[in-house]
Amino acid sequence: MGIIINLDVVMAQRKKGLTELAKEVDITLANLSILKNNKAKAIRLSTLDAICKALDCQPGDILQYIEEEKEKGKE
Repeated sequence: MGIIINLDVVMAQRKKGLTELAKEVDITLANLSILKNNKAKAIRLSTLDAICKALDCQPGDILQYIEEEKEKGKE
């Protein structure tokens, strides 16, 4: 998939840990970890909204589109 989730980068910039963010967003550690490790196949807009509020960021700070050809070259 061409969508990359840069949640780990934004969390590091904001100095927020997984447990702290999970509590603020009201999401399980397991589900937040899936997002953080770019393993998610989908994200609810309400979850994205809550993450953006907690991290004081825009959705574009977290989500990035990379063309499939370029993504395969990374692997």
